[in-house]
Amino acid sequence: MFTPKIHNEQTELLMKALLSLHTVEDAYRFCEDVLTVNELMSITQRLEVALMLKHRITYQEIAKKTGASTATISRVNRSLLYGAEGYKRVLAEIDPA
Repeated sequence: MFTPKIHNEQTELLMKALLSLHTVEDAYRFCEDVLTVNELMSITQRLEVALMLKHRITYQEIAKKTGASTATISRVNRSLLYGAEGYKRVLAEIDPA
């Protein structure tokens, strides 16, 4: 069974909020309200990096295309290899190839 690193009433509320979103429009509206532009851009960059790593694209190519630092790419790669499988589960849904 998975035990999250941070679990409290606030994180539980966030997870329930995410699960309540039914459409892409709902997701955009929620993210625009709850995140700063920089936070949203950072999260989307990491997701794109994860997708590219899944497709075995090199760090150099990823950095060039996304603007992500090699430190960010490395962090995402560690999460893919040793993390809680969050990236893997999401990528399996959005990119089943």
